[in-house]
Amino acid sequence: MSITLNAGKAAIPHSAYSTLVTSPTTQAETTMTAIKDFILRTGLQTGDALPTESQLCTDLGVSRSSVREAVRTLVALDIVEVRHGHGMFVGKVSMRPMVESLLFRGLLNPGDDHRGLRDIVEVRITLDNALTEPVTQAWKNRQDPELDTLVEEIEEIASKRELFTDQDRRFHMRLLEPLDNHLFLHLTEAFWAVHTLTVPLLDGPRPEDMLSAAKTHRSMLQAARAGDAQAYRQATAQHYAPLLAALT
Repeated sequence: MSITLNAGKAAIPHSAYSTLVTSPTTQAETTMTAIKDFILRTGLQTGDALPTESQLCTDLGVSRSSVREAVRTLVALDIVEVRHGHGMFVGKVSMRPMVESLLFRGLLNPGDDHRGLRDIVEVRITLDNALTEPVTQAWKNRQDPELDTLVEEIEEIASKRELFTDQDRRFHMRLLEPLDNHLFLHLTEAFWAVHTLTVPLLDGPRPEDMLSAAKTHRSMLQAARAGDAQAYRQATAQHYAPLLAALT
């Protein structure tokens, strides 16, 4: 398997990708760019095998240390996965690095006003509002036992003054599944993760806020099934109200 820049089929126009990346300044960065270019040009997908470390050194004419440094960076970005004893593979290319960057950016905000974290939550709200019409259209008059069960579990857990983190994630992800847009799912899960990581940084949620947030899930589902976009937006606003209040 060669990693020469003209190898394989052109999965996407390389020129379009090149305009989006900065010019590498070190040998490790050049190596990293070449590996990404190879993945794109050959149309490799998550889980597909990459050339060995030795092959990369030979094809690119770079040192082993440059390859290792490039691979470490690509692993951190979830672009490459190293399976010890098996080799290197295309990673999941998930939103995990973005989640870490967003959370860190929010925490960098000076002072105790939580401005950075509030900005992140407001972006998630904007995304949810933008998806209101597609969601209410997709779920109008549609039944789903999984969502019904999740709503019941959320309300039961909240009544015990306990966090319903896992159920909340599954609820929001399930709502978007009929849209058949993987980017929506990935972005929503990423912002949900930031949301979840934010909560422990604040004062513990009040019991009444937990119950209120739990009830909004039923309101969102009812509005979606009724195809009522306005009611869905209202339920979404109520869903985020306690968190926004804590960040104010």
